[in-house]
Amino acid sequence: MDKMDERAGEHAGISERMNTMKCIDLLEGLSYQCLQGDVQTEVTAVVNDSRKLETGCMFICIRGASFDGHTFAEEAVKQGAAVLLVEEPVHVPENVTVIQVESTRYAMALVSAAWFGHPAKELTTIAVTGTKGKTTTTYMIRELLEKCGHKTGVIGTIEVVIGEKHIAVNNTTPESYDIHRYFREMVDAGCDAVVMEASSQGFKLDRTAGILFDYGLFTNLSPDHIGPNEHKDFAEYLSCKAKLFTQCKKGFANLDDEHFAEITAHAVSPVKTFGVAADADLRAENITLTRDTDFLGVDFDVHGLLEGRVSCGVPGAFNVHNALGAICVALEMGADLKVINEALRTFTVKGRVQIIPTGYDYTLIVDYAHNAVALESILKTLREYHPARLISLFGCGGNRSRLRRFEMGEVSGNLADLTIITSDNPRFEEPQAIMDDILTGIKKTEGEYISIIDRREAISYVMHHAQPGDIVVLAGKGHETYQEIKGKKYHMSEEEIVQDVLDGKY
Repeated sequence: MDKMDERAGEHAGISERMNTMKCIDLLEGLSYQCLQGDVQTEVTAVVNDSRKLETGCMFICIRGASFDGHTFAEEAVKQGAAVLLVEEPVHVPENVTVIQVESTRYAMALVSAAWFGHPAKELTTIAVTGTKGKTTTTYMIRELLEKCGHKTGVIGTIEVVIGEKHIAVNNTTPESYDIHRYFREMVDAGCDAVVMEASSQGFKLDRTAGILFDYGLFTNLSPDHIGPNEHKDFAEYLSCKAKLFTQCKKGFANLDDEHFAEITAHAVSPVKTFGVAADADLRAENITLTRDTDFLGVDFDVHGLLEGRVSCGVPGAFNVHNALGAICVALEMGADLKVINEALRTFTVKGRVQIIPTGYDYTLIVDYAHNAVALESILKTLREYHPARLISLFGCGGNRSRLRRFEMGEVSGNLADLTIITSDNPRFEEPQAIMDDILTGIKKTEGEYISIIDRREAISYVMHHAQPGDIVVLAGKGHETYQEIKGKKYHMSEEEIVQDVLDGKY
């Protein structure tokens, strides 16, 4: 039994450090004040989740959206915490070590790195940020690096990948403690590189604090994730994204993006560019869309950092930028034109413009587009392949901005020949109320539409009514394999639903 098998039962298969460290060694690089106790105290575990407290641990008091760890300090001590990491004084017995820092979130990132022995230093670390394209670009990079002989881990929206192990995740960029756990297991599993999605929330909440990435890559920027529990405005959103270029040794950025100058303004490392602009360091020309029934792709010439023609097995001119960014990183790590074409020609990523073969003469695509910007992008992209009809099926998530629903309805009504309005993750809202909001938007257009509240029935309907030459996109769920209703997640895989329809079950 290997190490990974031995730890399979712990924290969804992620390794935990089994020895102890002195508190003072965990505080390396931090500015702090010891309010009481002894910095030489031995720490048996680092914990920020009150459910995982153990004797001798360091409990990090984090202020969350719904829970403040400081209010749990006394109880944490009763349950065995030997050290408390706090932002403000707490009342606990004098024998407990209390360390005050300015930000416990920032401190947790550095403490976690120390606890796991600074595994980022043993890996080539690559971070990808942007509004769209992070996931696709991340997997492109992994595919390219694997072709070059680099065993490469992934941390992203869909999952964490460590060797043959795939671990479901809740956040695009996990908490800092989890990042370093993943890094350590990647090193233990023989990985020499990791590529991760770096979200704006990840930067805002210091989840990647203290990591100096070897390579940072920026895809694009457009308004998103702006709201009460995310970013207060677009300026903050942009500022968080821009942090990447203050945390990497070498950067790559999309020169064609309108926010390029703002994103790179405070870069502390060299930034090379990619795009279709004539002065990009790696530029694409002669872009050609390619199509077969179960294949949509894009070919293009590259100049600058690489010369030749590239064939990419994911559709749309926008994926040219994703491919260019991935190629920039791969060139730094030993890729050549032959390897690049071998990797990208057959490239696919789960839930991102993913074609599911049906055996019929229409093209069926599953995609994660769950806001107006993403839906508009994919529908415009697919329109360029000249389908007989472009059919859009989507819903919207509950307990999210109603504006998103109006916008998505209007976008689909304007760009699709037929829209199927259905349910997504209604959460604690009524599905019909969400669909009514979508209808408000679509009724502003002249687009044809129907409403089918059950997503399985909606998918069955569109598959039974698709005609030769149509392109059908099931938007919003992508890689997700569940539907969230009234606080509970129910299994629902669109790939499985499609197969059930083909098998005659719907």
